[in-house]
Amino acid sequence: MADGAGVAVDGQDDGVAGLLAFIDACPTPFHVVERAAAVLQAAGFAPMDEAADWPDASGSRFVCRDGSLVAWRHHTCEAGFRIIGAHTDSPNLRITPQPDTGQAGYRQLGVEVYGGALINSWLDRDLGVAGRLATPSGTRLFRIDQPVLRVPQLAIHLDREVNQKGLLLNPQTHLAPVWGLGLRSPGEFANVVAEAAGLAADEVLAWDAMLHDLTPSTVAGIDGEFIFAPRIDNQVSCWAGLQALLDAPAEAVPSTVLCLFDHEEVGSVSAQGATSPLLPTVLERIAGSRDSLHPALARSLCLSADGAHATHPNYPERHEPDHHIAIGDGPVIKRNANLRYATDAVGEAAFAAACEKAGVGHQIYAHRNDMPCGSTIGPFAAATTGVTTVDAGVAQLSMHSAREMCGAQDPLDFALALSAFLSVAG
Repeated sequence: MADGAGVAVDGQDDGVAGLLAFIDACPTPFHVVERAAAVLQAAGFAPMDEAADWPDASGSRFVCRDGSLVAWRHHTCEAGFRIIGAHTDSPNLRITPQPDTGQAGYRQLGVEVYGGALINSWLDRDLGVAGRLATPSGTRLFRIDQPVLRVPQLAIHLDREVNQKGLLLNPQTHLAPVWGLGLRSPGEFANVVAEAAGLAADEVLAWDAMLHDLTPSTVAGIDGEFIFAPRIDNQVSCWAGLQALLDAPAEAVPSTVLCLFDHEEVGSVSAQGATSPLLPTVLERIAGSRDSLHPALARSLCLSADGAHATHPNYPERHEPDHHIAIGDGPVIKRNANLRYATDAVGEAAFAAACEKAGVGHQIYAHRNDMPCGSTIGPFAAATTGVTTVDAGVAQLSMHSAREMCGAQDPLDFALALSAFLSVAG
């Protein structure tokens, strides 16, 4: 079984074509980090080893931890840090530890729902599988970009009221994808992914593996105004933040930082999530000492970059009526009085100024009072660093679907605004 394309990067992933290539190259958080690291190294950033001493962390550098990455350009702490945070994970279906199952003459795989996935969107799609394998010598990424899996929907003849009463899916019993005929074959999944990674089956000790839609990302709409793609939430923000960091001067003042966290979709509580010590620890090591870090944090600003809800044309009543959000009208600043988003007036003003400096518009999002509000890494980043934080992102539809949509121009405008934010005064 052949695996997918590698991560060879010729220069910077810029422009819409670069964004689409980035998304298609990154079916998992581990591939996001691999791709971002390759882009950073091509631009002259040096990798750092978390387990080693850092006598000098100045210059353009980055560190990776599993599905998370922190990169920076640092010269002096005198003006503090300008930090962009995003998350590498997306809701999906993940392979269970003992996946080989099946019934009624089909070989199937056991899956578990990760995050707040719209599970109906995973039905009747051509699916591949990707992730990382634990081996005696470390970890190895793999990806199978072939239609080896499908979750077939029940025919309407066997569910006559589905269009009147709605589709109800039991995540335990209705989502197991099929990938062959015959009896269940214990060990088959391990054999297949080992081959995809160029390993012997007995070298595969465990895996973090997940399904991904194989339809390529594309510019779409009658006038080419949209992007249709998987994982727009939140790889668009990862890509835009990466462009902004690459655009920053090598001796940027304030120092510029990009942090891409895993596990936002399940609450960020992990060794590499936004609640972990990863960012504060790296900032302290960049600063050189805790005595240097604390005054630098007091002069710093952070932006949590994550997707925003565009007003849905078929469900306008689900949105706050005085905060209409339109695809194509620029980055969205997100406010919530209960701090599901971290933005306050100071943060809003700072990012609005960055948008004006970049020559792009901006919008303000508020959630309906009678519906629960989602959240981001913003409140966690603010709480762990004490830094004023603003939540902002690109307007999109179909959030948490296996395939989402946003405006074709909006990611480019967001990257420009983030670039301006990295130089905004505190």
